Parts: sequence; structure tokens; C-alpha cells
Amino acid sequence: MSMLPAEVHAALDQLLQGLQSSDNTIRSAAEESLNTEWVANRPEVLLMGLVEQIQAAQDPSIRSYAAVLFRRISTRTRKEPNSDTSKEQFLCLPQIQRNAIREKLLPCLAGENIPNVRNKIGDAVAEIARQYTEEGEQWNELLQALFNASQSPEPGQRETAFRIFTATPGIIERQHEDTVKSAFSNGFKDSNTAVQLAAMEAFAEFFRSLQKKSQKKYYELIRDILNILPPIKDSGENEMLTKALMALINLAEIAPTMFRPLFSSLVAFSVGVIQDKELDDLPRQNALELMATFADSSPAMCKKDPNYTKDMVTQCLSLMTDVGRDDEEAEEWNASEDLDIDESDMNHVAGEQCMDRLANKLGGSAILPPTFTWLPRMINSSSWRDRHAALMAISAISEGCRDLMIGELDKVLELVIPVLTDQHPRVRWAGCNALGQMSTDFAGTMQERYHQIVIPSIIPVLESPEPRVQAHAAAALVNFCEEAEKQILEPYLDQLLSHLMKLLSSPRRFVQEQALSTIATVADSAEAAFSRYYDALMPMLFNVLSGEQSKEYRLLRAKAMECATLIALAVGQERMGADAVNLVQLLGNIQQGITDEDDPQASYLLHCWGRMCRVMGQNFVPYLAAVIPPLTQLASAKADIQLLDDDDQVAQIEQEEGWELVPLKGKVIGIRTSILDDKHMAIELIVIYAQVLEAAFEPYVAEILEKIALPGLAFFFHDPVRVASAKCVPQLLNAYKKAHGGESDQLHQVWERTIERVLEVLSTEPAIDTLAEMYQCFYECLEVIGKNSMRPEHMNTFIESAGSVLRDYQERVQARLEDAADKEDGEEESEETLLAIEDDQTLLSDMNKAYHTIFKNCGAAFLDYWERLLPFYNAAAVNQDPTQRQWAICIFDDVLEFCGEQSWKYSQHIIQPLIDGMRDDVPANRQAAVYGVGVAAHKGGEAWSEFVAASLPMLFQVTQRQNAREDDDVFATENACASIAKILHYNRSKVGDLQAVVQAWIETLPVVNDEEAAPYAYAFLAQLMEQRNPAVVANAARCFNYVALALEAETLQGNTAKQIVGATKTFVQTAGLNAAELLGSLSPQTQEIVRKHFG
Repeated sequence: MSMLPAEVHAALDQLLQGLQSSDNTIRSAAEESLNTEWVANRPEVLLMGLVEQIQAAQDPSIRSYAAVLFRRISTRTRKEPNSDTSKEQFLCLPQIQRNAIREKLLPCLAGENIPNVRNKIGDAVAEIARQYTEEGEQWNELLQALFNASQSPEPGQRETAFRIFTATPGIIERQHEDTVKSAFSNGFKDSNTAVQLAAMEAFAEFFRSLQKKSQKKYYELIRDILNILPPIKDSGENEMLTKALMALINLAEIAPTMFRPLFSSLVAFSVGVIQDKELDDLPRQNALELMATFADSSPAMCKKDPNYTKDMVTQCLSLMTDVGRDDEEAEEWNASEDLDIDESDMNHVAGEQCMDRLANKLGGSAILPPTFTWLPRMINSSSWRDRHAALMAISAISEGCRDLMIGELDKVLELVIPVLTDQHPRVRWAGCNALGQMSTDFAGTMQERYHQIVIPSIIPVLESPEPRVQAHAAAALVNFCEEAEKQILEPYLDQLLSHLMKLLSSPRRFVQEQALSTIATVADSAEAAFSRYYDALMPMLFNVLSGEQSKEYRLLRAKAMECATLIALAVGQERMGADAVNLVQLLGNIQQGITDEDDPQASYLLHCWGRMCRVMGQNFVPYLAAVIPPLTQLASAKADIQLLDDDDQVAQIEQEEGWELVPLKGKVIGIRTSILDDKHMAIELIVIYAQVLEAAFEPYVAEILEKIALPGLAFFFHDPVRVASAKCVPQLLNAYKKAHGGESDQLHQVWERTIERVLEVLSTEPAIDTLAEMYQCFYECLEVIGKNSMRPEHMNTFIESAGSVLRDYQERVQARLEDAADKEDGEEESEETLLAIEDDQTLLSDMNKAYHTIFKNCGAAFLDYWERLLPFYNAAAVNQDPTQRQWAICIFDDVLEFCGEQSWKYSQHIIQPLIDGMRDDVPANRQAAVYGVGVAAHKGGEAWSEFVAASLPMLFQVTQRQNAREDDDVFATENACASIAKILHYNRSKVGDLQAVVQAWIETLPVVNDEEAAPYAYAFLAQLMEQRNPAVVANAARCFNYVALALEAETLQGNTAKQIVGATKTFVQTAGLNAAELLGSLSPQTQEIVRKHFG
């Protein structure tokens, strides 16, 4: 029985017909009526009316559309009556109306017999259930109804129950584990395959919603789940097999160890699917994806399986031969002008991507043996597809297998180089691809050791008859040259550029474009050596830039701009002469001609302006008025965000490039990332202008700070925008300081606005890696402003934020420890966990620098705020994690260095960590601890004298460790040497047998790595020389040698070097030493350096 009058339903019928009309005018009027009359004024009537339409409409399409509209309207957000809070539309209705609507909705679900309509009603029910769950409210009737549906003799009803569980797993009452297990087990064993699949999908979502400890209780169900697969495969039902594999992929991502007892069987099944060519490509690729997911989430389990790696490599290589169907001679491939065809759904691409993942996750020791069992045979095969696949496999595995392959590059190149003359163009293309990828993955080694093999082999390929091969050879040269030193490239420049310049005359534009990119890279790497080619190339580029202006030549002109400005950077303003101004004017003309939003020249142009600013320096200032407005307009862009109400809208956006889809509370949010990428790039370019121009950039600083950089710190739609903004703020402040002076009122006013915003983001930034960038922004700003840059309220805010960050950090560490405790023996940390640990280490490091900078500029005034977090420092100092111990010691070092005698107040917190640190087996921690002892002696005053004297034996022990002069340990050793010198020079009142200590100290020299430690050590040595200390006189030649080594290593520079050299010259003369004999004991190179300093 209807609860609404007939006239309401008549109006609603008309509305629904209008909304579905193909006439735009009628449909627009209906949408206007929906929003202004129904949703705004009587949403309860609309939702009840839609439910009654679902219940009573004779036309299935009306019932289906009413269900879709009900779901869409119920999720709209609006302000709750008599409140400032916003809720979804359904939850804003009075309780009695909500109850009435849901009471009618459930019978609609139970009574609908048409599957697609029932699914739409189920989606509406799931949406209401989600809203209740997130509000913490119960809908007990729903659970009973779904339980009844799951037991229904009608398969469609059973399937619908699981579909709703999939959409809202939160409604499942976790406390009734046995009931839940039984329901899912029955679903997995159902006689209807569609119900089985719905149960799999529901279980995957339910399982994902559980805490890890609870997940293990459901591991026993995996056998029932896997038993679903073989009958589906045998039936040849491609779509069903695809769905089943997708559900397994979700489970494998969450809990791969759940599959351990049956993993070998699953590997065998999946390999059987992958190699079954009777199946469609999609289920075969999903089986491959399932196996690759295990490599991602549990590489140890994969490596332990006797067949996994061998079989997976074999199947990947087999899929990679499925290339160029119906195009044996590659005529269609070579005729194509579109080089960016999306082939992500092709078998050969799936195979390549999987090989890359296997190599990165399992490593070379697992992947290389089975791969190179196949590659020599494939590369010598008569089938071009085999040869192509072998080369693409080398490209795919080189990054992940780098550590082992780098020692075997001779053998790998013996396979690759000959194919550059292969008769088939796609094989030559793949050979270029392999060399390009290897040039990146083995950067440095490829260029230094194999340039004489690689470059002469690629250059002839530039003359290939096929344009696509020419272009790819040029692209491979980009990879090689961008990692090459100029002295390596210089002998090849004539050949390279003569061939590349010929490609500029190619009839195919993509070849010309690639040639320009390669020339630009060569110029960037060759630097000044490129100068001799300037006169031949730059006029050609000017002709391109001032020539054909039609639309199809835009990208070519953009590449020419890039090339010209990179050449300008390589050769410099002096070599360019008047061309610098002419090029800037030409770029200005191009900018004025850009009218279309999709013109690629616009984004290229922004980078080109940045390069010309670096080339011209202050001479670029007159052009800022034309350059900065379009840049700031791009940097000011707002986020383009759309709420996608239905599947059709989602599908439409998915087809468009430059969008990211984010699920949120039952809805999908579309974010146009292309705009955000441009915004990020524009802010990065602003950083360059501020860095290069400094004071000359001042006219733009205030507005950019206020409207772009500071708001950008809290631009939560795009992490890179926040990072770029964090790098921008200190540079803008520096430009303002250069213009107005460090003590100016103008700078003070700007800083007052800035510090509030910067401190705010330290407590609001959600991403750990980006939070580290915010701390870096903060301390770089302090470094610009200098002394007294923080008032008490700023220090208070900083400490409150730091405390919150440290508490969150401790929770993350504890969660990782609990996860590690649950791991089985031999199970490795996931890449996600390793990245999270690395992010936390970076965060601690940048927090440390923030503390350091505050103490440096505010001194002891910060202590009262700092000490509020002493429990954190104390806990970190004794933590088993060496990173935390180092963090605490470095903070204590700052107290000692910048708070002078007031640091003694905290001696009970500081002394033991320094003692433990000097004995720490981690070199970085020893370095921090011995440095702390030195600054205690230098800055701490008499109160620290007893401690520093007692530390001398431990400092000497640091310098006498077995590997004291090795790369990892040498900085700790040299800091210990400098700290002993500080004790003996600044705070020796409690040192016994001073002369014996001095004698022993000389043995700890030289200091040839640490530029901060060297001045203290050598200043004390100079003092001993001036005093003609017996220890120095007895070791005169050695002391002279120590000074010479420091000069050679450049750890002594400037005035410090002059003072040490002066003291050493005097000592040599007064001690009656033979200067020629002393010099003769040095290497020729060191002798030359010493003569320059000593005259």
C-alpha cells in the first residue's frame, strides 16, 4: 500500500520519464525540477516515492532507474537540520521517515525477479547499509533479510546477499565468527557458479576489513575458495574465471601466507591458465597477475616453491612472443605514426611487465638462471618474435637483476649488439630498447666501460630504412648520453651530430622530434664541448622556431625550443652572444601565438624560460613581466574535482586521460591530475627564478607567497604540489631578504605571516614523506631569517606539533614490531614496510635538523619548551633501533653546542647516551657521540670537565677500532680526533698526564675526510707547533705530512689553511728541519699542492 498520494506518484512518473528522455531540453528541465523542487524541498517524499516506484512500477526499466536514482540522491551531502554538520541525504531524514523507507526497501529486494533490476536494488540497499554502519547504527532487519536470502532456493537471491556484503562488509557482525565462516563456506560450495563468485568477492572485501590478527581465523576457508576454480576453467567461462582470479588477487595482496599450504597447487593451476590459448587473453593475464602479486607480497614463499620461478619465467617469455599478430613483416607497425598506442592489454606487454616485477622482487639469483636458460636459444631462433622477446626480457630484468648482471655485461652485450643488424626491424628496435634500458639501469658502468662498443653500434642504426627504428635508436642514445660524462662523449660528437642532423630532414615528424630531443641531451651532457657545433645547429633551430606555425608542427617546435635552450645552457651566454636575446624574443613571439589549451608548446615554453633565466642571470630580469603571469596563473590553479554519481560517469572519466578516481564513502571522486601536474611544475619553476634572480625577483615574492606557496603547503589534493611549495617558501624568503635586508621591517612582516602557516602544516600534514619536506621547509626558513626568528608562542607550537609527530611515529614503530612478530621464519619485510621505515628515518633526520636550527638561532631560550619532550629523547637513546639512538644523541649534541653552561642541567639525560654511543657498533652513532663530547668540552664550561676528561680513553678506543679508517668508520674516527683536541685545548683542567695524552693524540691524525673536524684538530696541532711541544718535535716529519695530506684532501681551506700553513712553516724553520727532505717523502701530486700553499 502506498504511503503517498496518487498525484505525487503522477508527478514522480513524469519526472522519471523526463530524466530518461533523449531530448536534451526535456531532460535538462527534469534535472532542474529534481534538484530545486524535490531534493531541496521534499527529499523524504522523493526517496519514499522512489522506493514505491521500485515496489510497484510495472516497467522493469522504471524500477531499475528508480533504484539508481534513489542510491544517487541518498548519498548527496547536505547540512543536517538545526546543525552545522553535514551528512548524507538519507541520514538527514527524521528517524521515523528513515525507518519507513527502509521497511519498504527490503521487500523490494526480496520480491524482484529480474536479475539486473535486483542488482540495482541491492546497490541501493548496500548504500543505506553503508551509511548506517559508518554512523555506528544497526539495521538488524537487513542482516536477517540477507541471511534469509543466502539460504533462498533462488540462486539470484543468494547471489544478491553476497553482492551486498561485498559493497558493505562492515555490516557483518564479526563477533559471530562461526556463523560468518559457515555462511561463506556455504557460498563457496554453492551449486551455482555465480553465487560462488559473489561469495568470493564478498569474502575478499570482508577479509580486507579485518585486523590482521583476526584474518588468521579465516585461513581455513582457502581450500573451499580454490576448489571453485578448476570447474570454471574447464567450462571455458572466461568472464567468470576472470572474476574469480580478481578476487584471489585481492586476497593475495592482503594475506599471501594464507595460500601457503596450497601454494604449489595454485601455481600449477595458474600456469595452466596462462598457457591455455583456448582461453581469452584477459583470464590468462589475470592468472599471471595473481602469480606476480605473490611475488610482490611474499617473495620468500615464491622463491621456496620448487616450480614457481622457472614456470613463471617460461610463461612470461612465451607471452612475450605473442607480438605483431597478422603483421609478420611489420609493415603496419612501421607505417604507424602513433608511437604511444596503448598496448597495456596485450599479452606481450603483460609478460614484459611481469618479468620486471619478478626481477625486482625475487632478485637476480632467482631470475637469471631460468631466464638465461632460454635467452641464448631465443636470440638465435629463426622466429623474429623469439628474438624480440629475448631482447625485451633483457630490458625488463636489468633493473631488478642489476647487482649480478653488472658483472656480466660483456656476455649480455655479446647477445644484444649483433641484433642491431638483424633483418627484422622490430628486432632491431628491441635491441635499441635493451641498450637504452641497460644504459639507465647500469648507469656509469655502461658509459665508462662500454662506450666504445655501444655508441659505434647504435650510430649505424640511425641510418635504418625504417623511421621507427631510427627514432628508437636516437631514443636509446638519450638514455646513454644523459648518464655519460662529457669526456666520454667528446670523441663521438662528430659522428653523433652528423647522423642526428640528417634525421632532422626525415619526412616523418616523430623522427625529427626525437632527433631534437637526442641533440638536446647530447648538448646537456657535453656542456662546453658542444660549443663547436653551435654555429651549425642553432640557425637550424631558429628556422624551425620562426617557420611553419600550423597545428601539426607544434610538438616539433616545442622540441626545437627545448633543444635550443638546452644548448644555450651547455655553451653559456658568452658563446651565444646576441643569440641569447634573439632566442628570448623568439620564445616571446611563440608565447603570444599560443591560444589553444592543448598546445604542447605552452608547457615546454615554461621550462625554456627557466633555462634562459639560468643562462642569462640578471640579464633576464627585463623579460619577467611577460614570463611570470602565465606561470603564476598555472601555479594558482584550483583542484578540478567531480563527484561521480553513477557507473556511467565513472566509465566516461576512466576513458579520459589525466584523471585519478578515488573511492570515498560509497561515492567516487574524480580529480583531474593533469591540472595538478601543471601546477606542481609551475611552482618548481618559480623556485628556479627565486634561486637565480634573488633580490631581482622581489616584486613577485609577496603575491606568490600569499596566493601560491603558502596555500600550496596545505594543498592536500596532490602531494607533489605541497612538496614544491615547501621548497619554494624558503627561496622566496631569501629573495625578499636579499632585497630588503635581514633586519628590515618588510622581511619581519612577511616572516610573521609565513611562520604561522609553516608551523600549522607541521601538525596537519598527513603523508610521512611529505611531512619530512615540511620540516625541511621550516628549518630552511629559519636559516634564512637567522637569529631570534621564533617567539615563545612559535616554540610552543613547534613542540606541540613535534610531540604529536613523535607519538604517531611510536605507534607506527609498534605496529611494525607486532607485524614482524606475526611473520613466519624467513618471511621478508614487504617493500611497503621498507619504504615506510625509510620515510620515518628521513622524517627523524629532518626533525633533527629543525631542532638544530632552532637551537642555533634561539639558543637556551628554546630549552624550556624542548624539555617537555624529554621522555621521547630518553626512550630513543636506549632504543634497539640505531636510527632512534642517533636521533636522540644528535639532539643532545645541539643542547651542548648551543646552550653552553645551561646544558649541565640535563647532564643526567645526556651523559649515559654519549657513553653508550661511543661504544656503539653503528659508526654514525659513534660519530654523533664523540662529537657531543667535543662540544661539551668546547661549549659546556667547567661543569663538564670531569666527564670529558673521563671520556678520553673511550675516544681513543674509537680511533683504534679495527676498521677505524674504512669508509664507514672514518668520520667517527676523525671526529674522535677532533674531540680529543677540543678537550686538550678548551677543557683540560681534569686531564691527568697531559703530555702523555698529547703524545697519544698525534697518533690519531690525520683528518682528511671531515671538513668540520679538521680545523679543530689542526688548530690544536698548530698550537703545539708554536709551543714546540716535545711530542710534536719528536714527530716533526709525521706532523708535516699530516698537514700536507689535509691540504691535498682540502679538509683545510681558506683562512684556516693559511693559519695552519703559517704555523707549520715557522715550525719547520725553528725546528731546523730539512724542507726538501720533507717534501721528498710526499707523492709528486702532494708535493705540488704543498708548494702552492707554502710558496
